[in-house]
Amino acid sequence: MNYRPVMSNIPPVVKNLIIINVILLLATWVLQASGIDLVNYLGMHYPGSDKFMMHQVVTHMFMHGGIAHLFFNMFALWMFGRVLESVWGSRRFLIYYFVTGLGAVALHMFVNYLEISSMQNTIEAFRNTPSPEILDQFVNKHLSNASVQVRDFVNTWYDEPTNSAFAAEGQQLMERILQMKMDIPTVGASGAVFGVLLAFGVLFPNTQLMLLFPPIPIKAKYFVIGYGLIELYLGFSRPGSNVAHFAHLGGMLFGYILLKYWNKTSNRFY
Repeated sequence: MNYRPVMSNIPPVVKNLIIINVILLLATWVLQASGIDLVNYLGMHYPGSDKFMMHQVVTHMFMHGGIAHLFFNMFALWMFGRVLESVWGSRRFLIYYFVTGLGAVALHMFVNYLEISSMQNTIEAFRNTPSPEILDQFVNKHLSNASVQVRDFVNTWYDEPTNSAFAAEGQQLMERILQMKMDIPTVGASGAVFGVLLAFGVLFPNTQLMLLFPPIPIKAKYFVIGYGLIELYLGFSRPGSNVAHFAHLGGMLFGYILLKYWNKTSNRFY
């Protein structure tokens, strides 16, 4: 009986994407031991951050926050991407993967821009009329895991609302929270993977998929629609979440646009 390694059955683009993602996670762990945070260099930072570098627009797609994050993204890429690459060919699949990944981070950064602009406007309003109420609302909205010291400071100011020293310290606190928000890196292939999932659902809408939780079969088209609606709900209901829900939606949106474009400019759908 001939033994064929599992990786030999994976088309080249999907295989190399998986290899690069695994290598970079390993490199992240190794360099952390030397005091080097690779995420700071390769993760996507908000363009207004001092940590932003242009190459991060691409490199963030190959970085992950941990083994579970990497596993689920690469499992989905292997499961659905290899089918798409076999149908489309490597060149078209690679183009699709990067368009959806870049579209995902574009939408995510736009949402970040709206949030950061709102924070800047609040800080400006606070600068004109400082009050513990504005600071309290700002902290509750943008710093859900605020320390005891921060909470104590806000509560103390409520007891002395006319103390100007609290106003100056409050403004500094808000500006630190704003900077912290801009310095949060975005990592992961999730946006591109959601684009891959969208394409699979469009090309093979009636393919039966087996869910893990609950273990029931579902057609690919319903799975994609359901996933998209969940991400939309979470994006609006949990804006401060560590999960980039709008990046996922951006991958699906740009994937759909690209599929429609290809459909109009080609004699065949793929």
